[in-house]
Amino acid sequence: MTETHTPQAGDDHAADTDVVALLMRQHGDIRNLFDEVEQSTGDARKAAFRRLVRLLAVHETAEEEVVHPFARRNLPGGEQVVKDRLREEREAKETLAALDDMDTDDPKFLPRLIALRADVQEHARAEERYEFTHIRRSTDAARLASMAKGVKAAEAMAPTRPHPGVQSGAANMALGPVAALMDRTKDAVRKAMGHDG
Repeated sequence: MTETHTPQAGDDHAADTDVVALLMRQHGDIRNLFDEVEQSTGDARKAAFRRLVRLLAVHETAEEEVVHPFARRNLPGGEQVVKDRLREEREAKETLAALDDMDTDDPKFLPRLIALRADVQEHARAEERYEFTHIRRSTDAARLASMAKGVKAAEAMAPTRPHPGVQSGAANMALGPVAALMDRTKDAVRKAMGHDG
């Protein structure tokens, strides 16, 4: 039996205690899902795109709640670094929203998806270079683990592949509009990190 979905770069249930390793794995999962959307058609493309939308929404929300506040406070020029990442994220969200309103079989869908992928990958490289390396250098294992806890809580909101044994796709379809998912993700991250609302 062949696997119908691109395997993830990591295991959903891994005991990730390094926030940087966890976010790097998510970047790999995002690349895999872009591949899956590009290489599939019909309902398979729709389902892969739904998972990509959810993972991007959750990943960016986790970074806004966990990575950016740390970067702002602890990195040289952190305020500008975060401002640049937030601008890139806002642009990607606008493109994602436009794609979300299109039919995945629309001839304009794939070229726009490929343009989004290029933007997302450039954004990920900037995060890795300007935020992730500095986070790893400037904090201890306990803080990395605490930040990872917040990201893991977010990750639970958007599985990157269907749950095994769930035959009805209902459990894997959109968990509500993207904005509602981002709000639930913020709440989950804050709770996991011991912050209230």
